[in-house]
Amino acid sequence: MNIEAAKNKVIENGFLDVEVDVHLDLFSEIERLKKEKNAIVLAHYYQEPDIQDVADYIGDSLGLAQKAQSTDADMIVFAGVHFMAETAKILNPTKKVVLPDLKAGCSLADSAPANLFRAFKEKHPDHIVVSYINCTADIKELSDIICTSGNAEAIINSIPKEQKIIFAPDKNLGAYLSKKLGREMLLWNGACMVHEIFSMEKIVKLKVRHPNAKVLAHPECEEPVLRIADFIGSTTQILKYSKTDPATEFIVATETGILHQMQKDSPHKTFIPAPPNNSCACNDCPYMKLNSLEKLYLCMEYETPEIHMDEAQRIAAKRPIDKMLEISRAAGLLG
Repeated sequence: MNIEAAKNKVIENGFLDVEVDVHLDLFSEIERLKKEKNAIVLAHYYQEPDIQDVADYIGDSLGLAQKAQSTDADMIVFAGVHFMAETAKILNPTKKVVLPDLKAGCSLADSAPANLFRAFKEKHPDHIVVSYINCTADIKELSDIICTSGNAEAIINSIPKEQKIIFAPDKNLGAYLSKKLGREMLLWNGACMVHEIFSMEKIVKLKVRHPNAKVLAHPECEEPVLRIADFIGSTTQILKYSKTDPATEFIVATETGILHQMQKDSPHKTFIPAPPNNSCACNDCPYMKLNSLEKLYLCMEYETPEIHMDEAQRIAAKRPIDKMLEISRAAGLLG
């Protein structure tokens, strides 16, 4: 199959739906393609273990944005969700950016439709907009500053106290920041389906069975879960805490993909995924898990699905990201 035929198949499915030879060593094939195409594989911590193991860089949204901005690769292969690949394209207009599955979206990003958010913003012209990076390019374009869970405190603290703020799209992260920093903010009513599903009651029961376990939570979780957490932070901050803290048991309230790196970094410790409030595996992000090693290989081989963006929108969406990176750099949050 040639690249053009592959692109036509993607139009139908959102990913390249072709059979991969079961005898193919995908790990070695992906390494071959990296060299042949000067490609870099960037993966989020929530990807499946095989993808994390083959990635050149694994990180959270802040680290991935920085890596995407600084890479000298010709092709960026983004093992994550759509808004992350979109961010890479915003920062690298001349590079080819591919995503294994275009349907790998984000429930949080979907919770802020651009037309509704634009109308909301217009009702509050005296507010500046700080948007969590987990949003579409349309929302980035309407924002003044982007933030991640790793730099959100520095971003909010950089804004004069008298300046009114709209925080979007995550109401839980916004409420956490508002309470911690003493800043009243107007919150958009959005949330992540994974982080909203954790059950405080079930975590408390789990603590009874594991009395020495510490609870680690992402600030996208709801307030009752954050209230019982021993540590609250971004995925990178949670990972670092799990390595450096002397505790040997942890209950982890974020997407389960992070447990792979935790176990690799601290094989002598026990990591327990926080239970959801029902019997499903809802602490797995269904969008993150749409990507697979097979899809990753195919998108590298055929250089599709590719992320495209209108240049005027790209420039507008880049401004608040640049502002975020500038503030993060000044705060010592970037390497």
